[in-house]
Amino acid sequence: MSAQARIKGIKQSPRKVAVVAALVRGRSVADAITILEHTPRRSAVAVKKAIESARANADYNHGYKPASLRIVEISVTPGPRLKRIRPAWRGTANPYQKKTSHLLVVVDGDKRQAKSEVKKDSAKVKSSAQKTTQTKKKES
Repeated sequence: MSAQARIKGIKQSPRKVAVVAALVRGRSVADAITILEHTPRRSAVAVKKAIESARANADYNHGYKPASLRIVEISVTPGPRLKRIRPAWRGTANPYQKKTSHLLVVVDGDKRQAKSEVKKDSAKVKSSAQKTTQTKKKES
């Protein structure tokens, strides 16, 4: 199961956010963050925030190794539009819409070994080491 992060209601049009999302699609998380730090677009901040959130979710909630994470899916969808009116000449008004967007980032990578499995493995190693020392003592 892969980890994901969503950011809803980004106050920028989906078209502008999708341009930045396309830069990092399919890359490793570390490379994507480096690229976004040097991208001179306002939407790069929101995309970077979503990727860092997905990385944190993968690390803490799902037990993935942070160094092995890759962006599996990054999608931008349109959010609700705010309808506004701009005053125009002779007392008229021109309508316009403030567009918003939603962002979904899905990351996947290698799972960390669970602590209980590590303890079981170390217990097996210790017990096998004890058995070999006991057999050596019996032989001598």
